[in-house]
Amino acid sequence: MSYNRDLINKEKSQPKKSMTEQESFATLRIKATEHLKQVDPVLNHAIELVGPCTIEPEPNLFEALVDAIVSQQISVQAADAIMARIRQAVPDGKITPDTLLPLAYEDLRSLGFSNAKARYVRNLLEHILTGQLDLERLPELDDETIIQQLTAVKGIGRWTAEMILIFSLARPDVLPVDDLGLVEGVRQAYGLPERPGRKELLALGERWKPYRTFATWYIWRWRRYTMKDDRKRTRIVSL
Repeated sequence: MSYNRDLINKEKSQPKKSMTEQESFATLRIKATEHLKQVDPVLNHAIELVGPCTIEPEPNLFEALVDAIVSQQISVQAADAIMARIRQAVPDGKITPDTLLPLAYEDLRSLGFSNAKARYVRNLLEHILTGQLDLERLPELDDETIIQQLTAVKGIGRWTAEMILIFSLARPDVLPVDDLGLVEGVRQAYGLPERPGRKELLALGERWKPYRTFATWYIWRWRRYTMKDDRKRTRIVSL
């Protein structure tokens, strides 16, 4: 399928609203689910098994970013413990740039941060304070621009940025092709002999547009279902 290049450039220049600003979140979930059931029989079967999508956005974008950094390469339980310590260390338990800024590098280390993660959080704060990263304006930007801005922060890669798009900014058409849970889920659900590569996953995802976020969620949930694991994917960690 070919597209007019000028139209593409014009669309890229238009700031995107969050999913909840565009229309009712619940309504969009229903529309996305019906679309996916119609265009993909495998997803239709998965949806029948796991039930309605229950994804909800996390409104505290800064906390989600800190949580994403904290959660890298440690268990969910360990990440929960560190996040709980942070809440105890800041006023009213609210994790914001203002409440975290007074915490020195040594303070972060005492809360359980590794050397690298303490530096990452300080770098995140630096980007926010200098205006390189404007969290209030972030929802107005298109997906790729958001990814570029977030990945400029040390410790935040593309996968983490995509999880922020899904779980915090509620973008409807995100396909995290590097997510191992998605890749393995697609292999299992579609009966593939091996894990699909990025190109294969992108090609498969064409039919899911403009609701690839929801397709991703259903595959995550289907994989959990088949693993007899009832936990819901509610935080930015890989399956």
